[in-house]
Amino acid sequence: MGTALAEAFLNQGHAVTVWNRSPAKAEALAAKGAIVAKSVEEAVRSSPLIVACLLVYDTVGEVLDPSRAALSGRTLVNLTNGTPEQARAMSGWAVSQGASYIDGGVMAVPPMIGGPHALILYSGSRQAFDACSGQLGALGTSKFLGEDAGLAPLYDISLLTGMYGMFAGVLQALALTGAAGIPAGEFMPLLASWLQSMQGLLPKWARTDRQWRSHQQCRFQPGHAG
Repeated sequence: MGTALAEAFLNQGHAVTVWNRSPAKAEALAAKGAIVAKSVEEAVRSSPLIVACLLVYDTVGEVLDPSRAALSGRTLVNLTNGTPEQARAMSGWAVSQGASYIDGGVMAVPPMIGGPHALILYSGSRQAFDACSGQLGALGTSKFLGEDAGLAPLYDISLLTGMYGMFAGVLQALALTGAAGIPAGEFMPLLASWLQSMQGLLPKWARTDRQWRSHQQCRFQPGHAG
């Protein structure tokens, strides 16, 4: 994913400095116009906008902490997968170093990055996001969710939950029909059409969400009969 992000910036004509724990990956980007930093601190000092994309939040902290003094006055955009709590903790750490912080959720696979169908969720400093939204637009379609840094990973996890729930339902449906000897290719068009028609119910659920929550609160109040 990190390579795809760097390539998207390069394709839009941005000056890009990269650092990677695997030098071979960084050198491949150099052939496309990127500057390869010899250290994390060199990479951080090269630009007012730092984009991090690593395996986990702990790794982001381990990589950046030795160069934390260089973060002051810069914007850190963290596109690493994690939880809302991790995002808020990382935001607090970055701000304590004098940096602005934006967390992000990448709702796309690497080949989609740079295209309009790559949705990137952002949350954190609104001022910082407004200042760098032009550069971030090189990655795909941006959606800013609010100043709580935990919102981007929350939406990320929630969207994936809906997706995986749908996939699990589809696989179970195929297992049921398959056990009866019905080919998946025969059943799938009907299932796909059915699921598409069910999408019309989702806006109704959103409209009734407040009533549902109110009902749930009443049900569990002491002495309430339901």
